[in-house]
Amino acid sequence: MKLMAVDAAASKAGLAPGQNLSDARALVPDLEVREADRNAFEHVFADFADWHSNASPIVSVLTDVAAYGDLVLDITGVAHLFGGEEKMLEHLVGRLSRLGFTVSGAIADTVGAAWALSHFQPGIIAPDKQRDALADLPVVALRLSDEQVAGLNQMGLKRIGQLYGRPRKALQARFGLSLLLRLDQALGEIEEKITPRIPLAEHFAEQRLAEPIGYLDDVLMMARDLAVRLALRLEAEQIGAQSFHLFLYRVDHKVITLSINAARATRDPAHIAQLFVHRSERLVGEYDAGFGIDMIRLAASSLSPMASTQIGAFETDDGARDLDRLYDRMSNRLGAAALMRSKFVNTHIPERAIKLEPVVARTEDDPEAAPDQTLVRPLRLLPNPEAIEVIAEVPDGPPMRMTWRRIGYRVAKASGPERIDAEWWRSGQNLATILPPQKRGDPRDDEKADKKAKQLPKKPEHVSKLTAFDPMQVTRDYYVIEDDGGRRFWVFRLGLFGTTEAPRWFMHGFFA
Repeated sequence: MKLMAVDAAASKAGLAPGQNLSDARALVPDLEVREADRNAFEHVFADFADWHSNASPIVSVLTDVAAYGDLVLDITGVAHLFGGEEKMLEHLVGRLSRLGFTVSGAIADTVGAAWALSHFQPGIIAPDKQRDALADLPVVALRLSDEQVAGLNQMGLKRIGQLYGRPRKALQARFGLSLLLRLDQALGEIEEKITPRIPLAEHFAEQRLAEPIGYLDDVLMMARDLAVRLALRLEAEQIGAQSFHLFLYRVDHKVITLSINAARATRDPAHIAQLFVHRSERLVGEYDAGFGIDMIRLAASSLSPMASTQIGAFETDDGARDLDRLYDRMSNRLGAAALMRSKFVNTHIPERAIKLEPVVARTEDDPEAAPDQTLVRPLRLLPNPEAIEVIAEVPDGPPMRMTWRRIGYRVAKASGPERIDAEWWRSGQNLATILPPQKRGDPRDDEKADKKAKQLPKKPEHVSKLTAFDPMQVTRDYYVIEDDGGRRFWVFRLGLFGTTEAPRWFMHGFFA
């Protein structure tokens, strides 16, 4: 066990981060030690990483040594916004220092060289000079394991420069391929890619503020201006977007993110700004600007080609645009799951022929999924077929009497059957049917079942209890029946006579 951090009193006593705990207790017997909360460190450092996206769109956390502590930014093409690399490094390090953190940084052509310098010799390396700059640094600067560092030190290889020109096969055989990989990455022989924490947005507009703002109304006003600037960029490239993200960068290393989705690709700045107004209404009392917001960025994603809209006498106005805007406003005000649409599914199983999806995230319709208008279908379909008791004149014939939900019905007319068989590619799935409740037996058996159920993970309440799928009983024979009161039902018989189990009857829908 090692020390990760020490306070001022421990530092005066000669303790330092990285020191073994046993050595520290030998120096300070009454040392008070607390276990590090690694999850908290990772969470706080993730906020740091997201906050630094206001300086560079590509920000990543290096997890080679730990899941926190090492932050890398790709500053290609953004250093001039800060007045050059030196001023940018001074700005990024200085603002963290002013928040009370100890931080060091470096700029280099490669990730490995920048990491090594930031830990052992902070500064800026001139282009293509990392070989000389790394030569005097210790081998631990290559992000090696403790075993590799100890083995290199035993051989007298304590500096990175001592690895230059040595036989690579011998180094690989003794210390593994990772040693050569880290060395080549640091020198730029092999490219090291980083994974951004926030997806890179190629189209965005941002505004840096001289004085921090805090009121939500001011933020929304600024978002309207950014929407105009972003719309002009999208129009110049003949594209539109369905998703827009508003990043609010607070001065205390926090980032507030607001996202909206549109039913169709758009670049109308007024519509985009109004959607953010509706989205902000769902924040209730969660919005907290902290000590102020000093930068706002509006980014667009889910891009698609979008030609210039014709505005003239021959423009077709079928109301679809207004309907899509209504969908957008309602979804962003109430939530994406609050406004759903029915989508046809390419199947002949009645209860699977429709599925719900959010209108703002709709997918393309399958032309082969359109229902057959010649088929007789009820106006109301039960979510799951319910078991009924049937008396038929002949085994394969239509029902003469039936009992559903403890109410008896006398059948006056019947037509059918219409046979619907299971789809072979759905073999192994469950059949969504509602069976009658089982008769209660010994109370002690119920207590055992309840005790066993408590030990199992709870299922979501919206998931129905499904019966086992029997591949031998998948055929349905549907009948349209009418009782003596004029009520019409859609029932089916599941299974065929002559199989291992007797067929069962189910109620599935109702006609007018």
